[in-house]
This record gives sequence, structure tokens and C-alpha cells, in this order.
Amino acid sequence: MATRMEQGVGENSVTEVLNGINIEDQKRFRYDTPKYSPTLFNGYLKSGKVACRFKNQLNGHVLSSSSDEDSRSKANVYMNGHHGHKARIINESFEPPSFLTSFLTQLVAKEENREGYLPLYDRFSSFYSRYVYRRIKDCWNYPVCSVPGAEIVLKDRVTKDNGWTFEFTGKQTKCLNLGSYNYLGFAEPNGPCAEFAIESLHKYGVSTGATRQQYGTCDLHVELEKLTAEFLGTEDAITFGMGFATNALNIPTFLSTGCLVLSDEKNHASLILGIKLSGASVKVFKHNDVDHLEKLLQENIYYGQPNQPDGHYKPWRKILIVVEGVYSMEGSIVHLPDIIALKKKYKAYLYLDEAHSIGATGKHGRGVVDYFHCNPKDIDILMGTFTKSFGSAGGYIAGSKKFISFLRKHSYAAKYATAMAPPVAAQIIAVLKILMSKDGTNEGQKRIKQLARNTRYFRRRLAQIGVITYGNQDSPVVPILGYLYSKIAAVVRILIEHKIATVGVGYPATPFLEARIRICLSAAHTKEQLDYALEVIDKVADQLGLKYSRKFRDPKPIDYDTIELYD
Repeated sequence: MATRMEQGVGENSVTEVLNGINIEDQKRFRYDTPKYSPTLFNGYLKSGKVACRFKNQLNGHVLSSSSDEDSRSKANVYMNGHHGHKARIINESFEPPSFLTSFLTQLVAKEENREGYLPLYDRFSSFYSRYVYRRIKDCWNYPVCSVPGAEIVLKDRVTKDNGWTFEFTGKQTKCLNLGSYNYLGFAEPNGPCAEFAIESLHKYGVSTGATRQQYGTCDLHVELEKLTAEFLGTEDAITFGMGFATNALNIPTFLSTGCLVLSDEKNHASLILGIKLSGASVKVFKHNDVDHLEKLLQENIYYGQPNQPDGHYKPWRKILIVVEGVYSMEGSIVHLPDIIALKKKYKAYLYLDEAHSIGATGKHGRGVVDYFHCNPKDIDILMGTFTKSFGSAGGYIAGSKKFISFLRKHSYAAKYATAMAPPVAAQIIAVLKILMSKDGTNEGQKRIKQLARNTRYFRRRLAQIGVITYGNQDSPVVPILGYLYSKIAAVVRILIEHKIATVGVGYPATPFLEARIRICLSAAHTKEQLDYALEVIDKVADQLGLKYSRKFRDPKPIDYDTIELYD
């Protein structure tokens, strides 16, 4: 593979790709996959045939998808490019289901005599919501009556009409919390963070009552953005009051018609909405498949914008690669070093969403950039939220001083949305100071290590039990595959009976036959709590037949205190 580029993917770019493929004789690259639906599960329209190009070992671990360079020829090894750091070993599991499970598919009827008209309704969605989801609706939307810490209090309810309506019983159930995004355990009713938030409430009130550009900025916002930039190692940062809006309302600020987005197929709905609102063209690459991403880069740089008059070549105004740090439904971690290498090679831009990875990964809690020992300046746009590891709300975008200044002036979220509430900002400031040891303690490092130890211990024990889990060994998001909705509902109900609160996830958030229990681990969990949960999960897996895994089960006891945390 060799590439000659002049002036990147901007105007007047010239690219010649030499990889053994005669691109001039091809209208597009082709990938094989079954045509189950005209849309992908993340809501994008399919623009052509795409296929997963993962190479799996017999043990189910995914190898690097690219094999054309020496640095990618070793299984599961991604070099970080920095001297003095050991290569990061990627240990991820995506074990496929059994043949019987894959065979159980649904045949959906289609409307007839409707040529030229849009469908009046999605027949399958209507059937699903009425006759599937309604019957197991009690497994979702549980009201809570406490702080979502290591334990959580659920408000009990019953249904007398099979899920159409619910009535509260007046009772409450205290459960072990395995469902909240409280990665570092900062969702607490007391302590220095809560005290600082209460103090700010007395000083500033609940809200500043305006947008950031119209008397809505207070000194807490200024301090928060300085601390965020310092924590991430960037020149500047800007914060917003809502994590979802951080993506949805900022992406249209710097993308427009004539731009191209290369988006991972598992990206969050907020990213998808922001891309759609921008008017940019989008191509979807297979999840974490660097080889597929590179082919899309080659094809789109070579052909440029489609449908030009008289075959005129018009390059894309800009090409933006959009990925997440930790994928919230898969538990996987982005292959960041390879993505950065492609971004540099083809002179594209990189947008990294660290909503689930900031605070939860890396030796210092600085996300996947820290996890892979990458240079934060290699990522053009760093995005994250404060709703998970920080026990608060809102989001941030960090990057160069010039780019953040542009957002301060043009961002829809900065111009039209009410500023982040002062108590919310105070909570985040207190957490950042703890993580950066500015409070004079090592509490931040202690929590980061506790989460890392809990994550590896829990995942290894699940492997011994024999259930199929997805994702990276260092991801605190742990999906346990149940495949069938009936089993997921049964698991959620039985676990609640044993005072364990978990989250069941299924269609449309996942493929229809890949329903799962999603467990979110926390630094607040003790080993005793995890052991209790694992004991119950083991019994439930036997009872419901969830031990699908065909991997070797290591019978050796796992010593919690001696687990290696950082490779």
C-alpha cells in the first residue's frame, strides 16, 4: 500500500492509491453482507453493501482488521507511537451465538398496494411495541428514590393489565446497583463534592437564567473550562448543560453540505442526530474495523463528491472520522492508535466521543487517550460528558484555542441553550480537583484503580461462569448476552427479587436477536457486593440456560488483590 497526496482532502487535492486495485475501473468498493434491512441498526441508511471484516481467533477474541502493515500483523497489538510506553494489548471478546440462536429470526409482513406511497406505519414496530415490549414493560423505566450509588432504592409498582398501566404499592426495594453510570462512585449524597455543590447553590441559586452569551456565564463556568482543558491536556475547552446536546447541537456548527463523515456503525444516537442536522454526507464503517475505514477513505478521496456535472472532480470540503471511546452497548474500546494513524495518513479530521470512557479508562482517568498513551493533540475534537464518571450532568468539547473560540461564538448550544446550572458545575469542579489531586489527597487515583480492579475481576469471573460477554477486558460496561427477549425479562425480574438492579437492553437499541443484560461497574462496589452478584448470576444462568460460551473456562481462583491493572 502506498499513497501519494497533495494538500490532503481539501480543495484541489490529488490522490493516487496504489494497492493492487484498479480504482478507475471500479465504481465502488464492494463488501458482502445479507440484506436484512434498508437501514442499519443505528439509523443510518445503507449506501451500499458493507460487511464485517473481523478475523476471529478460535477463542472469540477479535484481531486487528488491517493486515497490510507490519504494525498490524501481530494479533491484538496496537502500538501507541510514543517512546517509553509498552504496546497496549487489546483483549476484546465478541463470541458469536450458536447456530440455533442465529436461526430464530422473524418474518415480517409488508404492506401491499402501496406503490408510490410511504408506509403508513412500521408493521413490525407496531407489533413489537404492543405485543412484546408491553408484556415485559415492568423491566424498564423503574422510578428510583435515592442517589444512584453502589446501592439504589427502587419504587415498587405493579400492573394488573399486562403492562398497559402501573400502580405504585407504596413500598420500596433497596438493591445492589449494577445499572447506573456511576463509574467512579461520585454519585454521593454527602462528601466534598456534594458539599461544594450545596455551597454554590446558596451563592448562585439553581440557575443563572440565561445562555452563556447573555449573562449566563459565572466564575464557576470559567473555572470548570480551565480545569477541563488542563485535565485533558488541550489548549481550551467549552462546556454545555446537556451531554446529548453537546453532540447534536455542535456537530452542525462545523459540518455542512459538501463535507463527509465516516461514522462507526455503533455510534450513539446523539452523534447520528448531529450528523443528520449538519447536512453532511455520511458513510458508515463496520464497528472498530480499521480496514473498512481505510477503504472508505481511499474511495472517497479518489472519487470526491458524487453526481458532479460532466464528470467533474470535486473533492470533499473536509472528511471527519467520528468514533466513541467506550461503546455503551458493546463494551468495546475504540482502536484509537490505528484511527489516529489513518487520520494522519489521509489528512482527515477526528472526532472522539469519550462520554463513557472519560474518568473510567486510563491510568489517570483521562479516557482512551490516556489508556493508549496517545497525544491529545492528535485528536482534533475531544468530546465527553459529565453524566457518568463525574456524577453530574452536561458535556464538554476540547481542542485547540482557535477551534474552541469558534464554538463559543457559533455553537447553537452556547447561543440558545440555558447555561449549565451552577451546582452542577460545582460538582464537576470538585471531582476534577480530586482526580487531579488538587485536593491534597490520592482519592482520585484510589477510585480509578478500584474501578479497574473491579472491571477485570468481574469480567474474568463471568468468563468462568460461562456466559457470553462482549467488549474489552478494561471496559466497565459489561454486556451479558441473553439473545431472546423472554430471557432478558426473566433475568431482570429474578435479579430484582434478589435485590440486584440491572438494565435489560434490546431492540431497537441492539439487533433484535442480540438482547442483553448491560452491567455498569463502579468504584463504589466492594468485592463482597460483586461476589454476591456473580453468585446470583451463576444461578440464574443455570436456571434460564444462559451459559452459551464455548470458550475454555479457567478453573483457577482469581485473587482480587493481585490483579494486574495496567498492561
